[in-house]
Amino acid sequence: MQFGVHELGRCLVKPVSGLLLSLALVGCGPPRSSRVVIGAKNFTEQVVLGEMLAQEIEAVSGERVERRFYLAGSYLCQQALVGGRIDGYVEYTGTALTAILKQPLPPVGERGKEVVLGRVRELYGQRYGVRVGAPLGFEDTFAMVVRGDDARRLGLRTISDAIGPAAGWRLGVGYEFESRPDGLVGLEAAYGLRFDGRPRTMDLGLLYRALAGRQVDMVAGNSTDGPIRALGFTVLEDDRHYFPPYEAVPLVRDDSLGRHPAIGVAMDRLAGKVTAEAMQRMNDAVDAQHRDVGDVVREWRRERGL
Repeated sequence: MQFGVHELGRCLVKPVSGLLLSLALVGCGPPRSSRVVIGAKNFTEQVVLGEMLAQEIEAVSGERVERRFYLAGSYLCQQALVGGRIDGYVEYTGTALTAILKQPLPPVGERGKEVVLGRVRELYGQRYGVRVGAPLGFEDTFAMVVRGDDARRLGLRTISDAIGPAAGWRLGVGYEFESRPDGLVGLEAAYGLRFDGRPRTMDLGLLYRALAGRQVDMVAGNSTDGPIRALGFTVLEDDRHYFPPYEAVPLVRDDSLGRHPAIGVAMDRLAGKVTAEAMQRMNDAVDAQHRDVGDVVREWRRERGL
């Protein structure tokens, strides 16, 4: 996000740092843009999805969309959305349910996609005046990932298979996973997992480097991460169904849909169009091939006839 000196002066009475500074920038700043403003969190897939939504709105409306990407994690994107600093962004239903709406994990038998999506839609509408759009077509669930050679050598297919070896393993996780209600503590309890010491917490972009470099032996990644396929890693099946569904869905303010109907048209055009394989391929194109995210999304849109 770009803010001038005068806007910062209005926002900050005294110096703040870290998260407090980020929240100040989200909560205070220039008046709402007359353009549609689309946000995204600070990792590759989110930027791809933000660009996808922005390009589709531009195609429908003929007007430029403002992009505010790299907004840190879920909490900051939520604050930006509720505060009117952005009109929409793409979230994941399981993340929305647990990390943002602060709902407990539903019982295993009640974690169906439609049940979770319905609850998320209901609460966002009631609490925030935000519409949850139709799923884009794929899930990006948390994924417990190991090196492919370890999986073959030890015969690992499921997370349960890793319970024994994990006692001598070092775990790598992102910052959110260690503290989220659908994260590490619940996973360890559900499977009885125990690792060698506390997990190494690092930026998401470093997890796979650490795994490939044998600095850690398992990481909590995301199922559509490009390096999984590119580096020959193995995703262990969540055989006890601990993780809820994580369908990618657009979140858009109701008042923004009223002011910019093109957003709703764009959401409908994208619904069901994005496969997990396509998402993984786009992530890899940006991360490993260092291609421009706008070009990658335009190429995907042409393939889909959009």
